[in-house]
Amino acid sequence: MRCRNNPRRAAAAALLLALWPALPAAQSLTLPRRDGSVRFLVLGDAGTGDRAQYQVGDQIARYHRVFPFRFAILLGDNLYGAERPQDYARKFELPYKALLDAKVEFHAALGNHDDPNQRFYKPFSLGGARYRSFTAGPVTFYVIDSNYLDPKQVAWLEEELKKPRTPWRIAYFHHPLYTTARRGPEVELRMILEPLFVKYGVDVVFQGHEHVYERLVPQKGVFYFTAGGSAKLRSGDVRSGDLIEVGYARDRTFMLVEVTGNSLFFQTVNRRGDTVDRGMIARQLRPGDDRPVR
Repeated sequence: MRCRNNPRRAAAAALLLALWPALPAAQSLTLPRRDGSVRFLVLGDAGTGDRAQYQVGDQIARYHRVFPFRFAILLGDNLYGAERPQDYARKFELPYKALLDAKVEFHAALGNHDDPNQRFYKPFSLGGARYRSFTAGPVTFYVIDSNYLDPKQVAWLEEELKKPRTPWRIAYFHHPLYTTARRGPEVELRMILEPLFVKYGVDVVFQGHEHVYERLVPQKGVFYFTAGGSAKLRSGDVRSGDLIEVGYARDRTFMLVEVTGNSLFFQTVNRRGDTVDRGMIARQLRPGDDRPVR
C-alpha cells in the first residue's frame, strides 16, 4: 500500500503548487514553545487531494518551521474516494511531504469514508488495529474507532483507562459527541463514551466528521474540539448558542497544540495562516494528584 517516492509525481505536485495563488507566510505564533513540552498537529477530514488540502499543507509546513511539533493526529476521513497507491500519494504523501521529510509521525483514527485496511498503512501508525493508545511524555492518547464501537472496543477502552494515569488524557475519533453543525451529534456514541470519559478523567476530546471548527463549552468537565475542516468545508455550518464557545466555518483549518506542565495551549489557524482561535486549558487536579507536572 505504501507508495514509493516518484520524481514525476513530485514534480507534478510542485508545478501544481506553483500555479496556485501564493499564500501569505505563517502569521504570529501564540504558543509558548517551552522546553520539554509535547507539541502536535491536529487534522480532520483532510484526505481530498484537492487544491485546498495542498494549500493547508503548505501553511502547516510554514508553521512547523517556527513550531516544530513531533507528531500529528488525524481525526478520520484520511482519504476520500479511491485508495490505490497513487491515491495515498496524492491525498497524503505529497500534501504533507515537508512534514514526512522532517520525520513527523502521523497517528490516524478511522472515519466513515476510510477503508478499514488503512490500519495496515504504516505511516498511519495503527499497526493493524482499528483502535489503540499511545503515550507522549505526560499525555496518553486514546485512538477510538467510532465507526464500529462494539463491546470488545468498549471493554478495551475501559481497561486502558483503568491503568495508572498519566497527567493528561486525550481521546480522539471521527464522529462528534457534541456539535452545533446541522447533522448533529452522535448521541448513541455519547451515551457509551461520555460516562467513561467522566469516570476516568479524560481531559480533552478531538473529533472530526463535521467540516467546521468548534471549541465547545466543556461538558461534565471534558473539553471538546471539532476539527473536521482541514480540507473539506461546510461554509457557515456552525450555530451560536449555549453549547459553543467559538465556531468557525469560513475556511479550512488546522490546530497546533502544546502541552506543558498543567497547561494545554492551542492555536487554530486557517488556510491563509490567520489565527481564528487560541487559548489555554488548565488540567483539572484530582484527589491524590496535587503535585505540578514538570
